[in-house]
Amino acid sequence: MLQQKIPATVITGFLGAGKTTIIRNMLMNAGGKKIALIINEFGDLGVDGDVLKGCGAENCTEDDIIELTNGCICCTVADDFVPTMQRLLERDVKPDHIVIETSGLALPQPLVAAFNWPDIRTRVTVDGVITVVDSAAVAAGRFADDHDKVDALRVADESLDHDSPIEELFEDQLTCADLIVLNKTDLLDAQGIVRVREEISGRIARKPTMVEAKNGQVPSMVLLGLGAGSEADIDNRKSHHELEHEALHESGVEHEHHHDHDEFESFALNLGSIADPSGFVDRLKPVIEAHDVLRLKGFVDVPGKPMRLVIQAVGSRIDTYFDRPWASGEKRETRLVVIGLHDWDFGAVVEAVQAAA
Repeated sequence: MLQQKIPATVITGFLGAGKTTIIRNMLMNAGGKKIALIINEFGDLGVDGDVLKGCGAENCTEDDIIELTNGCICCTVADDFVPTMQRLLERDVKPDHIVIETSGLALPQPLVAAFNWPDIRTRVTVDGVITVVDSAAVAAGRFADDHDKVDALRVADESLDHDSPIEELFEDQLTCADLIVLNKTDLLDAQGIVRVREEISGRIARKPTMVEAKNGQVPSMVLLGLGAGSEADIDNRKSHHELEHEALHESGVEHEHHHDHDEFESFALNLGSIADPSGFVDRLKPVIEAHDVLRLKGFVDVPGKPMRLVIQAVGSRIDTYFDRPWASGEKRETRLVVIGLHDWDFGAVVEAVQAAA
């Protein structure tokens, strides 16, 4: 009798799209399925893993949550992801489902292709790739260049390629999807949602199903059980980099085949207690706008409060909520990770965030 493969769901999406919130809601409503969770984050502070460990879902204990912190999962497939999967599959009690949250800067294609490795393909299949989209950010043009300016430059020099690293990455994440979750639709009106759907459809040749979500609320039965077998269809989901590599190879040009994140930088920052979190949020907004911070997230120590405050910023939109009590013996402090483009003034950003506290 053939052994039934364990389904695995890959959840991808750009920084701040709401992947962790969707996973948290999924874990709390998984219908008793035992879920193993693999998390990969960009930056030195494991905020997402810490948030999910604190959600209290009985079907996904701390032992079932594995964090990969040695770099982007799409760049460390052989060194990190494959050995992690092998160890997971060697456990006496196997999970019913595996969920993998990629870094917001990861290409999902190399990860999906890894499920064709001999040690994995006979035991696990990709149930589906779910790409989470920040609908409000798309509507605001966050992932688009100034196309009039680009067209003018191309008229002057047809050899120029002006796709931004953010725009290419966004399209690559969409291209790999079996299901696209349009998150944060509560921030848009009906016409805005239609425009977002049209924007996404116009960017990719494949036409995966799109579902709308508010605050990451998507029924688990929608997310799990897609049965896509995505690893068998990987040739139809090629990234910009892969297509460029193929074109150069066909033309006889040597090309180093790798994907890195030199366009992005991050730093972790430890601060003291913050007595006025609302004021801190108000002071952070102009800092984020002035320095083009892509993402800020972490935990805030509020004196007199028994619970830690989670802070999540995408652009100038900042959300906060208390998630769990500080643990006995846990050091109370404010810890943040800040992500931006590589050409920012690192010292100025650090100084500005510290001043806001």
